[in-house]
Amino acid sequence: MFYGAMVWDPWLIVSQIVCLQCLYYLALGLLMALLVGTRVPRLTLLYLFDFATLTPRTTTGWCVIAAFLLAAAAGAAFMLYVIERAKKCLDFAATLYIIHLFICIVYGGWPASVTWWVVNIAGLAIMSLLGEYLCIRRELKEIPISRLRASLSSEREAEASTYWMPGCLSFQGAISPEDGRPPE
Repeated sequence: MFYGAMVWDPWLIVSQIVCLQCLYYLALGLLMALLVGTRVPRLTLLYLFDFATLTPRTTTGWCVIAAFLLAAAAGAAFMLYVIERAKKCLDFAATLYIIHLFICIVYGGWPASVTWWVVNIAGLAIMSLLGEYLCIRRELKEIPISRLRASLSSEREAEASTYWMPGCLSFQGAISPEDGRPPE
């Protein structure tokens, strides 16, 4: 994608938000299945959206915390491909966590746990900062132009051999690139 003047495209922005949110919950669900699913008899949406499951008092609570923080790191990697711009990472990460807050409020009420707030703010920081770092690394990556230079120089040589003869300023006909003389 070429980044010149920014064009206001609300459908693109909404689709990026939806895509990032879906990928985040997919990663969170997989991490919950790996880390928490082995410890509980039944894994439900309670572990994704209820603030009471984020507790440092139990081993399962620590697994839930780890799943949320690892999902934030995965979200940063998703930003590299979905968002692609470092300056947009904070906006999209904040939007993701605000939507997550609203879903948590609808599902289990206002998050009254300090641990929930600490984990989600840390997740926001991880996702936005790591996403910015990854996007900046991609933006600053050197663009290989060796093939471009080779093709341009061969085109210029072809043009020069057709239109220009050494020592003359006017068109003299095609010349041979080997000896610089016009063909017989």
